[in-house]
Amino acid sequence: MFLHRRGEDRVTAGEARRRTQGADAPAVLLDVREQGEWNAGHAPGAVHAPLSRLAAGAALPSAAQGRPLVVICRSGNRSQQAAELLTERGAEAVDVKGGMQAWAAAGHPVVDERGNNGSIA
Repeated sequence: MFLHRRGEDRVTAGEARRRTQGADAPAVLLDVREQGEWNAGHAPGAVHAPLSRLAAGAALPSAAQGRPLVVICRSGNRSQQAAELLTERGAEAVDVKGGMQAWAAAGHPVVDERGNNGSIA
């Protein structure tokens, strides 16, 4: 599946969930928020890679390497930056408009670091 088409660099929370949830999901949901935000609440199955580390040159976690990426943060600002950075590195990446706030508002699940109901910090 070709995830990133010309002019399509942002997706809705619903589209993000469709692309990244389930055993046969074509893409990885990459959360680029900082550790405390991740611990408070993230999408189940997401992979964590803070933008601060990516911007410093860190590699993607192994679970995200070589896969299409749907990048998410709290509101959509950092994820847009991260998607651009990752695209420049050769990754196939789009970001989620409205971030985790839009994800939660759409009724999608959010879990904390222990797997319990989480919140968006």
